[in-house]
Amino acid sequence: MVPTKQLQFAVNADEVSALLSTPKNPRWLLVLAHGAGAGMTHPFLQNLSDQLNSAGIATLRYQFPYMEQRRGAPDKPAVLTATVAAAVQAAKKAAPGLPLLGGGKSMGGRMTSQAASQELLEDVRGLVFFGFPLHPPGNPGTKRADHLAKVPIPMLFLQGTRDTFANLELLRPVCATLGTRATVHIIDSADHSFHVLKSSGTTDSAVLDQLAQTTAGWADKLAVK
Repeated sequence: MVPTKQLQFAVNADEVSALLSTPKNPRWLLVLAHGAGAGMTHPFLQNLSDQLNSAGIATLRYQFPYMEQRRGAPDKPAVLTATVAAAVQAAKKAAPGLPLLGGGKSMGGRMTSQAASQELLEDVRGLVFFGFPLHPPGNPGTKRADHLAKVPIPMLFLQGTRDTFANLELLRPVCATLGTRATVHIIDSADHSFHVLKSSGTTDSAVLDQLAQTTAGWADKLAVK
């Protein structure tokens, strides 16, 4: 069982909760943001954190203020990016010896990239997107990716072929414009929540392991550059 420590940190006039999970001999610490509709204790994030821990990556999961206060609608983008920046500072304080990654599920990953594009994430070495929400379902477009050109660090896009929030025919060209900063890993038959079809020949549990192992392998290559 990986030890998990409860933390709190300030975001403007608010305080939010966080969970730091640290395996033995971790190589990285991933500051992991939740998606729009569920907080840091959602089973997906909990299970993902467990798999990342098994792959040698510590995690700091945290709440955005609206989720902490049990409000329905997400905070304004400025508050969300400020929360990401504050979470990174909390991670540096909690585990000062570990190199940092940022990222998150869906909206959490996009807000992390927004913060990075605004140069708010000092010392973060790379970003990991667990389902980058390129556009709303049924409304394809790429405007949500415009800021990625200003992100100066490597990015890993983990995407399912059935993800209705990211048409791969749109996402792949976006990532191509980012050059070597972008790596795309496609998971066949996975949807936006990384559920897979029974006919796929794999399981949701195996997909979580693939997400974690892919993240670890990508991050370790960053370390040798």
